[in-house]
Amino acid sequence: MGQPGHAVVIGGGIGGLTAAVALHQRGLRVTVLERARSLEPVGAAISLAPNSLRALDVIGIGDEIRDLAAWSGDGGLRSPKGRWLSRSSAEAAARRFGGPLVLLHRATLIERLAALLPAGAVRTDAAATLDSGGPGRAARVATADGELEADLVVGADGIRSAVRGTLFPHHPGAVYSGWTTWRVVIPVPGARFTSHETWGPGRIWGTHPLKDGRVYAYAGATTPAGGRAPDDEKSELLRLFGDWHDPIPAVLAAVRPEDVLRHDVHHIADPLPAYHHGRVALLGDAAHAMTPSLGQGGNQAIEDAVVLAHHCDELAAYTAARRPRTTAIARQAVKVSRLSLMSSRTGLALRDTAMRLLSPAGPALFLRGFDGIADWRPPQTDAVCSEQTPAGNG
Repeated sequence: MGQPGHAVVIGGGIGGLTAAVALHQRGLRVTVLERARSLEPVGAAISLAPNSLRALDVIGIGDEIRDLAAWSGDGGLRSPKGRWLSRSSAEAAARRFGGPLVLLHRATLIERLAALLPAGAVRTDAAATLDSGGPGRAARVATADGELEADLVVGADGIRSAVRGTLFPHHPGAVYSGWTTWRVVIPVPGARFTSHETWGPGRIWGTHPLKDGRVYAYAGATTPAGGRAPDDEKSELLRLFGDWHDPIPAVLAAVRPEDVLRHDVHHIADPLPAYHHGRVALLGDAAHAMTPSLGQGGNQAIEDAVVLAHHCDELAAYTAARRPRTTAIARQAVKVSRLSLMSSRTGLALRDTAMRLLSPAGPALFLRGFDGIADWRPPQTDAVCSEQTPAGNG
C-alpha cells in the first residue's frame, strides 16, 4: 500500500480538531496548524444539542462528553421582571430528539478532542498561508517552518477566515449583525436557580449552571459595531441588566471586570457559492458563520467535520450535503435574533403576550423550533479515505 494521504487542518478550534480526528480515523495523516500559542480557547461554554453529540459518537467520544456535561433544557424564557413567558424541559427535549441538550466549557471539549490525535499532529503558534493547488498537484500550505503539501486542506480558521478569502476573494465575508455579546464563566457562591434566557427591549440575558459548579452567563444588546464600555464591561453589564430579576444581580455581583468577554456578533449573510474549491474545504464559521441565537454555531462545525470526513474523496458531495442545511439554520438564527432583540414597545407587548398565551403548550412549543436541527443524524461509514488525492470538483 502507498503512503496515506495527508490532510492539513488550518485552525485548532472545535471544528478543526473534530475534523482532524475524523480524518485521522478514516486513514489520513493529519497536521493541525493553530496560530495561537496554545489550544486553550478564548471563549466560555458551549451548548451541544443531540445533533452534534451524535456526530461526536461517530468519533467515539459522545458518551464521554455527555458524562462531563450538565444537562440543559430545564427552565425557559423570562421577562426582565422575572415572569415566565414559556417553559422548557430537558426530559422532553431528550424524548423528542433522541438525546439530551448539554452544556460544558469549551476547554473541556478541546482537551478531549486533542487527546484523540497522534503525538505531534497539532502545531501551535503556527500561522499558515494557503496555495490552493491546481489540476494534478497537491495544495501547499506555507508556515514559518517550511511548506507542507496536502491532499486535502481544511479551512477551519474561523469567522475572519484567511482560507475563505483565498478561495473566494470577491465574497463580502462576515458582516456585523447589529448586536454584541458578553460572556462569563464564574463561581457564584450560594447560587440556586433554574436555567433561563430573559428577553428585554433590545437586550437578552442567559444564566445556566455547569456540572463543575460554576455558572455560565451570557448577554446581548443591540449596539453600534466596535463599541466598548467607557469604564469596564462589568459596569456596562450592571447598567444594562443590574435591575433585572434574580439571579442576574447575584451573578453580576460575583463578576470581576477581567472575567467578561465581549465580542461583536458577525455572520455570513450572503452564503458562499460552495464550501470547497479544488483540494480545499471550509467548515464552521469559515464557511457559514451564524448568530448564536440558536446555539448552533459550534454544533454545525462538528457536523461539518464528520460529514467532510465521510466525503473526503468527493468534496463536491460535502458542499451538497452541508450548504443547504447550514444556510437554512443560519437564516433561522437571524430570525430568532430579530425576535429576541426587538425593541419597539408595541412589538415587545405583542411578542410577550403571544408567548404567554401559547405557554400552555409548554416545552413542545419551545422544542418545535429545533425540529429538523437537533434530530439530524450523521452519515455512517466504515471505509477509509482513498490513498488517492481527494477529488475537488471545484
